[in-house]
Amino acid sequence: MNFQGSRRRGEDGIAMVIDFLLSNARLVLGVGGAALLGIATLAVKRLIERAGRAADDEKVEQKMAESWEELSLVSASPTLIKKGLEGVVMKHVAKATRQQKADLCQQPEMSSLEVSKPESKSKRLRLCVLSLQERLQQYYHTRAALSPLEVQRSQALALDICTEIQGFLHSRHPDMPLGEMSLGGSLLDDLQVVSADHACLLVPLKLEDSLWSLIPGEQTLLTHPLHWMVRRANLEYFPRGRSYWDRYLVGGYLSAEAVVNMFNKAIMETVNWPSISSTMDCLVRPVLGGQDLRLEIRPRSEKEEVEGSDQPLFISMLPLLRQGDTVLTAQPELTSPWVNAWHLSLYPWETQHLAQLDAADDGYRRHTLKILKAVCRLNPALRPLKAAPLANLILHLSDSESDWSENSLDVRFQQCITELIGYLEQGALHSYFKPAVNLLSGLSEDQVDQMGFMLYCAVSEPEILLI
Repeated sequence: MNFQGSRRRGEDGIAMVIDFLLSNARLVLGVGGAALLGIATLAVKRLIERAGRAADDEKVEQKMAESWEELSLVSASPTLIKKGLEGVVMKHVAKATRQQKADLCQQPEMSSLEVSKPESKSKRLRLCVLSLQERLQQYYHTRAALSPLEVQRSQALALDICTEIQGFLHSRHPDMPLGEMSLGGSLLDDLQVVSADHACLLVPLKLEDSLWSLIPGEQTLLTHPLHWMVRRANLEYFPRGRSYWDRYLVGGYLSAEAVVNMFNKAIMETVNWPSISSTMDCLVRPVLGGQDLRLEIRPRSEKEEVEGSDQPLFISMLPLLRQGDTVLTAQPELTSPWVNAWHLSLYPWETQHLAQLDAADDGYRRHTLKILKAVCRLNPALRPLKAAPLANLILHLSDSESDWSENSLDVRFQQCITELIGYLEQGALHSYFKPAVNLLSGLSEDQVDQMGFMLYCAVSEPEILLI
């Protein structure tokens, strides 16, 4: 009894040390070091448990030797993780996860209440035996995919706002050369996940072909592939004032920041939003203080709140320029501090290419992308990963893998996890259409460490991402 009591106190002290080390491991040691520390901790814990439970001295010595051998395996170097994520390093995490799943599946002692509820018990047992393929499909339908009614409601609200804004601009600024406004983005392309809570309103600007020229980012002083510039041409023949957009010139170039500021004053600060709110029977108000043009729409009727549709819808206004298949957007939040820079949007190319690949072989690339987007959005550690890196991950993988059928969904999902770990270790995931662009450059070291740690654990047990 004395031995057991002292062992408990010893375990409490060790637990405090372990908690401190693990809570600071990723910050101090990085992804690989934190993973190694976690496995070493499991090995030490097993050593203590074996020493306390064993009655035979010889068995105690034998099991202690086995535990120290396991501990020595993880003390060599982080290359063990790179060489075999499913091997010695990750088997401990896998075993711990499997044990936890087994505990969940294990039937507890029968009580009178449990006997009266056999259906709930059978459901729990069915969840425990689902394959990864079944879990992915279940996750897609319950977490990632949106209901048609929810999508229709959000699109209808966005179209109503589009009509109101376009009518206001035509009445207040009839000389402003604008194209037909329309909806765009993931809500329109059936790529939005979890909830239909954001939409994009495209506001195309009309430029005279003889007065303006688009300069690729590589040919400007910025030398950034995604930061293009719009130069005013033929000033000697057509002086300033010939084009409506000459009033937003800065240094001979059309300023994206000046255009956004103009729309902010002309729409966000001028439109009678309370009047529009009463017309649409919802609360519409601009989101001020940021560099982007955003509106927030909240339902106001009791019927919508009862139906569970009280979630706000955010609509982003996006001034843009089109020339052929090139789309430039005015997004100062992406091109700051360069006031003249326009952002080259790769989203239309990526979305179109994914749709073409799926149409050619009846594949599930977009299906896989929506699952990955939902996983990253619902997992705090993976939330910094946005849609663009995930879409390019699938595009790169499609060059080497041809089977994207429904039956191979689980294999492709696991492969995406492994590939993403490799990109995080390299610190670079290059754009499919612009290889000079690193889509991971905006992530901090701490974010990379947290994402890498989570994905390392998911290599052997991908179900932890589908909780």
